[in-house]
Amino acid sequence: MPQAKKGDTVKVHYTGKLEDGTVFDSSTGREPLEFQVGEGEVIQGFDEAVVGMEIGQSKTTAIGIEKAYGPRMEEMVVKLQRDRLPPDLDLKVDQVLQMRSPNGQIMRVIVTGISNSEITVDANHPLAGKNLSFDIQLVGIA
Repeated sequence: MPQAKKGDTVKVHYTGKLEDGTVFDSSTGREPLEFQVGEGEVIQGFDEAVVGMEIGQSKTTAIGIEKAYGPRMEEMVVKLQRDRLPPDLDLKVDQVLQMRSPNGQIMRVIVTGISNSEITVDANHPLAGKNLSFDIQLVGIA
């Protein structure tokens, strides 16, 4: 039976969990995730876990911080003056905003604090700094 290898387009069902067992994402009830192995379309540890799997095979893999979303970086938490934002913007803690970085890249940030004069936003991925595990089932290789 063929095994998934770099360059293959694969379809997988998965459930992603935090160390405490909390499910943060799953393809249950949806179409399987389709990606090309080795092309950086998914986190490195997930990509590596699929290599060598056969159609129908299931496995659970632990993925450390470095092969998941990387370490949490405090320099990605910044304070912005409220007067630099549109005055009619109704801000809430945990709200997701899109901002443009100094180099012009659009980035997703989460509002983590609000005061009268400034807001604090966090540009870290929500799963940065976390060890993850995935239950993976390979359902197709193209």
